[in-house]
Amino acid sequence: MPMKAMVYHGAGDIRFEERARPTLLAPTDAIVRMTKTTICGTDLGIWKGKNPEIETTAKARTGSFDGRILGHEGIGIVEEVGSAVTNFKKGDKVIISCVSRCGTCENCQKQLYAHCRNGGGWILGYMIDGTQAEYVRTPYADNSLYLLPEGLNEDVAVLLSDALPTAHEIGVQYGNVKPGDTIAIVGAGPVGMGCLLTAQLYSPSDIIVVDMDDNRLAMARELGATHTVNSGKEDAVARILSITQERGVDCAMEAVGLEATWDICQQIVKEGGHLANVGVHGTPVRFSLEKLWIKNLTITTGLVNANTTAMLMKTCCSGKLPMDKLATHHFKFDELEKAYDVFKHAADEKAMKVIVDL
Repeated sequence: MPMKAMVYHGAGDIRFEERARPTLLAPTDAIVRMTKTTICGTDLGIWKGKNPEIETTAKARTGSFDGRILGHEGIGIVEEVGSAVTNFKKGDKVIISCVSRCGTCENCQKQLYAHCRNGGGWILGYMIDGTQAEYVRTPYADNSLYLLPEGLNEDVAVLLSDALPTAHEIGVQYGNVKPGDTIAIVGAGPVGMGCLLTAQLYSPSDIIVVDMDDNRLAMARELGATHTVNSGKEDAVARILSITQERGVDCAMEAVGLEATWDICQQIVKEGGHLANVGVHGTPVRFSLEKLWIKNLTITTGLVNANTTAMLMKTCCSGKLPMDKLATHHFKFDELEKAYDVFKHAADEKAMKVIVDL
């Protein structure tokens, strides 16, 4: 049977069109009927041609490429499960993790689920069809779905698919945020805001948020930033050094994926500090190793493993992470093209995270 989906056909070419409903391909699969999804900055990057490997990998495997359904975030209701799925049944309300994991390979045994060696990792909306559709096939369902807790705000549940665990794991944990630290978050999009919120679980003394959007900076202050810097109106490096008495920060989180934001981060980390790259980079950046080699820094990169999703879900249920404030816009599924347009012009539309209801 056909369904509607947002499909990537190549750089600059996405279409809201009919596709065949997914079917079970392995006994560990589940089919989920989507009830909410969203658009990630990574989806915009794919649309702009940031990930040409989607097309080239498909052609290498099958000799052709007929499009990829986008999306790797969302919640839904289990429609069908494979014979090996034991933790879920038809009718269960679930959160879909952006990372699929077999649970048994060498990397999964290290909780390096993003690099599952048995066809898992970040594959939804990338190497296989994703969640911006009426139905989605989720591999390794027992390890890659979460029962939706009763009472949890469903907009928040969507953010538990990717934005919040990415921020927490790759920004805050890899950045080794500790009580009393001074940290800077460069980029106040959904993931940057997730860094801001989850960093507060570790009691830093100062949180500096940098962006070019005054609306987002105002939200950052509301959510706990002690200082905000508009890098479009002032020299962000000079301002941050002034705030820190010329010392720099203990941790800088790059949450955009551009050379300009990377460059701010590499100039503001003090000796012995951490630079946690969270943003998705599609082009090379200048790495000033001639200045950094002497500073005893720890520089980390990463793709979310989603090994803290369950903990974050409990924290959200407790009300200690006001993630619902990030869901600024809602659209119906047949308005998905409009939702993309709004998210693409997020600054003009004052959009943080758009939620799409099916």
